[in-house]
Amino acid sequence: MQLAKPTLADIGEMQRLIRVFIDEGTILSRSDEEVANAIRSYTIAKIDDAIVGFASLYIYTPSLAEVRSLAVGRNSQGHGVGSAIVEALINEARSLKLKQLLTLTYRATFFSRLGFHELPKEEVWHHKVWEDCIRCKHFPVCNEIALTLEL
Repeated sequence: MQLAKPTLADIGEMQRLIRVFIDEGTILSRSDEEVANAIRSYTIAKIDDAIVGFASLYIYTPSLAEVRSLAVGRNSQGHGVGSAIVEALINEARSLKLKQLLTLTYRATFFSRLGFHELPKEEVWHHKVWEDCIRCKHFPVCNEIALTLEL
């Protein structure tokens, strides 16, 4: 498995990989333009030149970023792909001197194994995070769990 930053040419493959998660409502849909605007925030995992997973390190402030849009193809789950991607984003966050990572997820156990700790969603203070929630098909009744990692 190789981890890398995607190119704009990877957007179509990224969108195909994430479609099943969008349809089930566990990841928000983002347009090609939104992905292109944030392309530098993503890290992709490739096996045999095929994208098998990715996530974004989305920066809100000089001290806070979110690990978002983590997706690993069904056939690649359980093989360390997601962990490798998140660990790469944690290392990137540390190199940028961020102080805290946040994630909102339905898979809290996965993030807990990587050192994240649950916090009440009411403590997620940054309004930009909540701007995305309005676009979710589960809004306003949300079962996502907020977790944080102090860096």
